[in-house]
Amino acid sequence: MDIGVDDPRADDVRQLLGAHLAFSRAVTPEEYSFALDVDQLVRPDVTFFSARDGGELLGVVALKRLDPGHAELKSMHTSQAHRRRGIGRALAAHVLGHARKEGYRRLSLETGTSDDFAAARSLYRSLGFRPCGPFGDYSASPHNTFMTITLVD
Repeated sequence: MDIGVDDPRADDVRQLLGAHLAFSRAVTPEEYSFALDVDQLVRPDVTFFSARDGGELLGVVALKRLDPGHAELKSMHTSQAHRRRGIGRALAAHVLGHARKEGYRRLSLETGTSDDFAAARSLYRSLGFRPCGPFGDYSASPHNTFMTITLVD
């Protein structure tokens, strides 16, 4: 498996991001669903990564700069056919390493509170993310969970 910077406008990536958006919007009220679309993922403050095996798209994740010391993990999604193989863990670990290399002191994320997001929350906890309050432009709600990890001591 290779993880690297990719173009969210690629056809296979668009398809996977469409599945990610559809999932998010199906299980979370629209006003509390903050998944990014392709246009938002090509902005200069976002670095977009994919995991591929022999060219086949396995999963995606993005890193969004919030300020010089703080970034957000966004749009992490593994294709249905490749789940339970550690791809999400590998993508998250890659973003953590990239964030450290870029000098971020903190990496945060927002995810859902429903059972549909239980596996994601468990993965993030296992990587060292801890619950936190809303950050950036987010507000507290019963539909959103906020987590963060400190990247430097």
